[in-house]
Amino acid sequence: MKTPAQLQELISKRLNELNFQTNPATLYEPIRYMLSLGGKRMRPVLLLMSTELFDGDINDALSAAIGIEVFHNFTLLHDDIMDNAPLRRSQPTVHSKWNSNIAILSGDAMFVKSCQLMMSVPNAALRDVLDTFNETALEVCEGQQYDMDFEKKESVSIDQYLNMIRLKTAVLLGCSLKVGALIAKASKEDAQHIYDFGVNLGLAFQIQDDVLDVYANAEKFGKQVGGDILSNKKTYLLLTALQFSNVIIKEDLLKWINLPIMPDQYSAKVEAVTKIYNLLGVREQAEKKMNELYKDAFDHLNAIPISSDKKMQLQKLAESLLDREV
Repeated sequence: MKTPAQLQELISKRLNELNFQTNPATLYEPIRYMLSLGGKRMRPVLLLMSTELFDGDINDALSAAIGIEVFHNFTLLHDDIMDNAPLRRSQPTVHSKWNSNIAILSGDAMFVKSCQLMMSVPNAALRDVLDTFNETALEVCEGQQYDMDFEKKESVSIDQYLNMIRLKTAVLLGCSLKVGALIAKASKEDAQHIYDFGVNLGLAFQIQDDVLDVYANAEKFGKQVGGDILSNKKTYLLLTALQFSNVIIKEDLLKWINLPIMPDQYSAKVEAVTKIYNLLGVREQAEKKMNELYKDAFDHLNAIPISSDKKMQLQKLAESLLDREV
């Protein structure tokens, strides 16, 4: 089996070889730009690793892997427009480099291209692959809408939050693994197990991201610590704090959430909210949930009747995803 690094290199090479039209330049140049921004290419890597896990030929799965990556970048492009984000991977976002109308249309073209690429899988797997991909694409849209709805909603439950991150983030990891399994002609049971492995792993990863936003070493994290607190983003930590705090602590927390603050008060807000989290043991509760999801993920991986040696590369990759320093 190829290592994740070898698969990343293969994917990057194939992405560079994607054949886009030259004209109109304002449609296709933003696509090439978006795909050039890099990233870990984790979803296509997982797809190819799943194909190899079930003794499939990665050449049969390579177009689908590229399709998953193009689709993922399409979602990021449109997310940046909705969030009015100026940067993506430290570079100007497409809508800020060109404009929103161009970014929307280029994103639409990326989605069409991803569908074309998914059509290139062997005929025997085509129907199941397309059903899985289309269902997931719709779920990702649902997750993004829930995320936007939650920004305006005063009360969001932990279960609602978990469902949102499952749809917005985790299902695409599960889809990537399941598509690889389907191409390799895995059984329905094994394809479902590898899908559930990916979904639970994605959920654990997102909760860990919530923890890192508050408690990470700023230099190692690579982005502003406390950013979620400053933007009042509904995270696992905040929702847990609101659910389990008493009246006095909740009033204090809501005061910081609702209080308009100036830049010179940013550090005070982060410090105050973090202090509340520490008082309530919110970090520990989040890490407990993360570990439960991580265990659930590996229960599904272990349920697949394949030798541990063959699962080793996938297991190491999963462990590395959740081995980020706080």
